[in-house]
Amino acid sequence: MTRPTSRDVATAAGVSQATVSLVLGDKWRGRVSERTAGLVREAAATLGYRPNLAARNLRLGSTRTALLVVPALTNEFFARVYTGAARVAAEHGFGVVLYPSPDGTGPARDPFASARAALDGVIASSMAVHALDALGGDGLPLVMLDSDPTATSAAAHVNLAIADGARQVAAHLLALGHRRFLHLASAVDSWTFHVRADALAALLTPHAELRTVPAPLTVDGGRAAVEAALTAPRDHGRPTAVVCDDDILAAGACKAARRLGLRVPEDLSVTGFDDLALATAVEPELTTVRLPAERVGEHGMGALLAVLDGASWTAPDLPVELIVRGSSGPAPTSVPS
Repeated sequence: MTRPTSRDVATAAGVSQATVSLVLGDKWRGRVSERTAGLVREAAATLGYRPNLAARNLRLGSTRTALLVVPALTNEFFARVYTGAARVAAEHGFGVVLYPSPDGTGPARDPFASARAALDGVIASSMAVHALDALGGDGLPLVMLDSDPTATSAAAHVNLAIADGARQVAAHLLALGHRRFLHLASAVDSWTFHVRADALAALLTPHAELRTVPAPLTVDGGRAAVEAALTAPRDHGRPTAVVCDDDILAAGACKAARRLGLRVPEDLSVTGFDDLALATAVEPELTTVRLPAERVGEHGMGALLAVLDGASWTAPDLPVELIVRGSSGPAPTSVPS
């Protein structure tokens, strides 16, 4: 199949090639009407037109702009990732455009007429590679953060030692005498949450009883799931510890405990993951795994700069740290059924 050209786009839009160049080069304002610019972008998208980056960069030089794709702006973790990436970018004369995918971890739409026409590379946090097909294409470097390291279409990966974080939580609670666990798992279909679930199962099931329940990644979602789990009929005593995939879910678990008349941590220990500001806003403060989100962003931008320079980039997983606070304590000696 013949690759569409700028002439094809111009013909489809009923404009000149010069106009196509202005619009897709984002230099049309004040020279082309908004309606015409829209027609050009629509024609380019319909035809699947992608500018020749090599030729374009020879003419214009690189844009020195990276796109950071995140599942949501409302999560503090991703704001910290952006802070780290923007800091390193600024040191190298780059800019970072923050783009929350409209569909969360689902397929990210191209925010421009063609991302490749406006960017030097993409950094994606906690996304699957296939969700970025509209942005990657052939020739736009992609760096994946907190994502499946076996994805070969990414130019580089930056990951956290997520499984070790789960190990630290499990070791901490086992040492406190807990043997009945509830894993409050995020319902988001993401590599990082799958790793947490697999690691907990491997670490706890040889020594303890483990039940996993999914929940929407909200405080209310976590609360409702824990209330249902703790009040459901069961063959054994209720869990003495709730291990949560995220601090947001952990806050919900603490609310559920209070509503059921349980004390944290005397009757029920609760742990989180991320060490968001929320972790010290609740009472008691959360025992949680601290993730160095800003370092993730810094390493992600550093990896992209290395790839753009034609160098390979490898680094060990970034270490994580269990922060022990008031929400975890010794397992109760007597637990009602």
